[in-house]
Amino acid sequence: MKKALTMVAILVLMLALIVAGCAKPGITVGSKIDTEGALLSQMIILMLEANGFNVIDKSGTGPTQVVRKAVLSGEIDIYPEYTGNGAFFFDETESDVWNDAQKGWERVRQLDMEANNIVWLQPAPANNTWAIAIPKELSEKEGIRSLDDFAAYVNRGGYVKLIGSEEFVTSPVALPAFQEAYGFTLSQDQLITLSGGNTAQTEKAAAEGTDGVNAAMAYGTDGGLAALGLVVLSDPRGVQPVYEPAPIVRGEVLEKNPEIADILNPVFASLDLETLQTLNAKIAFEGQAAADVAREYLTANGFLK
Repeated sequence: MKKALTMVAILVLMLALIVAGCAKPGITVGSKIDTEGALLSQMIILMLEANGFNVIDKSGTGPTQVVRKAVLSGEIDIYPEYTGNGAFFFDETESDVWNDAQKGWERVRQLDMEANNIVWLQPAPANNTWAIAIPKELSEKEGIRSLDDFAAYVNRGGYVKLIGSEEFVTSPVALPAFQEAYGFTLSQDQLITLSGGNTAQTEKAAAEGTDGVNAAMAYGTDGGLAALGLVVLSDPRGVQPVYEPAPIVRGEVLEKNPEIADILNPVFASLDLETLQTLNAKIAFEGQAAADVAREYLTANGFLK
């Protein structure tokens, strides 16, 4: 009897080892703290889980500097990043390569692979570039439709209080680049700086005039701008790089699991500007959970069953 029980125990152990050997490895997914980061990270998580991966959800990791450090250190394995940030990561803000979607992606893909063994997968065809948005009433009253108009308004003493993330206010490719190119300067008392990059918060403040705010950091794929009565100021001098979102993954993880590219590339290829605006609006203004919005989209478009 004891011998039979021992044999059973051995068989159970062997079966457990076989199952463990066949199981997909754990993949840690992170994201930035904003609406689109939540949406895209949940898409990544759902797609990986549906394909047998054990996923550790660390979405909402932090602002760009924090989540970037996390992937470089191996704290996370994959997260959605924007191609235009390559200009900042690799100190190439003077290069115009970042103003071209394809060239910018190819450049950051090359640089990050060579320097950090980080692989950039297929980007979404949607430019989520930095922008400044103001209330439609202010735009019409003062004739402000472009950043040239905005600079003229600032320089003639017009009232401005702009709200944005710390990254937007300090990054050389964001507000400082606008100020240099268009010839205006906002003082500290004209700025409200937030730690996170949630444009739903900044845009709502501008629309409602919270604490005197009448200008907001915005992104090109934000879904609620029109609903809030805000106008995105055009960038006629082409200051901003193209910011297309793409999953970036540690090279050693992708080498062991090359199917990740085949799983995620078709999803991101389907996310054009209008699609992302619509999905972001469901989260930011309809109050739906990012995971629910992601699952509904993936299911409706045949990526999930």
